Amino acid sequence: MTGPVTVPPVVDVHAHVVLPALQDYVAVCAPAEFAAAQELDARRQGAESLKISGAMIRDRWPRLVDLSRRLADMDAAGIDVQLVSPSPSHYYYFAGPELGAEIARRANTAVRDLVESAPGRLAGLGLAPLQDPGSMVAALEHAVQDCGLLGVEIGSYAPGVNRSPGQDPNAGTVELSDPGLEPFWARAEELGALVFLHPFGCSLDERLDRFYLANTVAQPAENAVALSHLIFSGVLDRYPKLRILAAHGGGYLPGTLGRSDHAWRVRPDAQGCADPPSSYLHRLWFDSLTHSPSELRALAAAAGADRILLGSDYPFDMGTEDPAGEVRAADLSAREEQGIFAGNAAALGIRPGLTNSGAAPALATEGHANDG
Repeated sequence: MTGPVTVPPVVDVHAHVVLPALQDYVAVCAPAEFAAAQELDARRQGAESLKISGAMIRDRWPRLVDLSRRLADMDAAGIDVQLVSPSPSHYYYFAGPELGAEIARRANTAVRDLVESAPGRLAGLGLAPLQDPGSMVAALEHAVQDCGLLGVEIGSYAPGVNRSPGQDPNAGTVELSDPGLEPFWARAEELGALVFLHPFGCSLDERLDRFYLANTVAQPAENAVALSHLIFSGVLDRYPKLRILAAHGGGYLPGTLGRSDHAWRVRPDAQGCADPPSSYLHRLWFDSLTHSPSELRALAAAAGADRILLGSDYPFDMGTEDPAGEVRAADLSAREEQGIFAGNAAALGIRPGLTNSGAAPALATEGHANDG
């Protein structure tokens, strides 16, 4: 007599949680900086988009803070496991070193507590203060070693902290190619930690304040810029075992690397990496959130379908409530689909529970209903 058919758990690697207590803490500790950041975000979005975004957040608030609603939505979408990360609005890269380190500790602890509430269904990522590279290793170690999370989420860049009036607007800006991040990359590689690259905000500011360009153009542009910094600077050569997962299918970069490869061939100043830039897509991972079957197929062709993991951007309106359906629409092979749904996450070490609490709780082997 044969037993039940084993179906690997379907894993969504791009899902967010809002941490109201953390936001309140930052607003009290740094009221002027918090208010300035809110004002900048409002200018970047523009009045019309800000109004619509506010209504969207109010409508989706239960999904961001209510665990029972989250689990019910996962069931409805055929998702067995969510890798939960803080909303990027919690980066608070305006914070100085002491506050930035405390923000990371509180975010890591809050995500840990959420995962502990549903250890068979959730895994978690914490935060690291990108604006203060000197504190990032400690934040990463706290997330992974103390809280049992799988890694941390970072933005595409961090603007300079506490710039003086009239100072160069780029003063103090931290890019992912900056030498100060070398200890962080080295420790992330050593720990086997996942680094989830998710932009928030864009240096183009008010140029994108209409038509929701602050999201539709800014997010994929920021992904492309940040990944290009990693590639061209040679970070991926120095740390070949880094586990970097890029949100939004890597943004604009995967489909436009011909120009980067050409620059690498003809420009000495673009030869900081050992190999053509396009070859590094095979050293990165991407979520499936492209909103386009043809773009997902192009990503699979450029990076390999084994480098793509299912992503929904739960529960925001720029995500999808049917991430598996969007993958199926790309008409990839059954093996490639199953890899995106489950196998690639398993290969990357993503599993439910906390890593420092012994073996992760077993998940029902038949999983939830999903024909992928």
